[in-house]
Amino acid sequence: MASSLVVSYSLSQRLIHWIMAALILFNLLFTEGMEEFTEAAEEGQAVTPDMIASANIHAYVGIAVLCLAVIRLILRFTQGAPAAPADEPPLAQMASKVTHATFYLLFFALPIAGIAAYYFNIETAGSLHAGPLKLLMWVLIVLHVGAILVHQFFWKTPVAQRMIRG
Repeated sequence: MASSLVVSYSLSQRLIHWIMAALILFNLLFTEGMEEFTEAAEEGQAVTPDMIASANIHAYVGIAVLCLAVIRLILRFTQGAPAAPADEPPLAQMASKVTHATFYLLFFALPIAGIAAYYFNIETAGSLHAGPLKLLMWVLIVLHVGAILVHQFFWKTPVAQRMIRG
């Protein structure tokens, strides 16, 4: 669907956006359970049921993010997305497109790397997941929030309203 026809995000797109944001932040902030489990397993220490439960919560949240990412991508292709504000500088429009494309890439890459590490013991995937991919997600979140603030308070465009009120 052409983005020029869409003026706002649909209710389903907005719900998935905020649910994914909450789940991603949860997994980025609460990694201790997975880290403790991984460290114990690597060092040959006893893995307790609490460690397994904590690690499973992290894994299940990641799997939920992956499933929601599939739905979100389908909705984006079928329902479209609003165009950038007409007065937004071209460089900012390009940065927005690159940032959003990278977000979508990470919505898949982070959970898949986590699954490969946790369920298939692929250490390289775990290193990617907990290292550069996680860092890149944090950078994008900061850029995304910063861009919303610039739109809202500097350029005075209603970009944030499209994801809040529709």
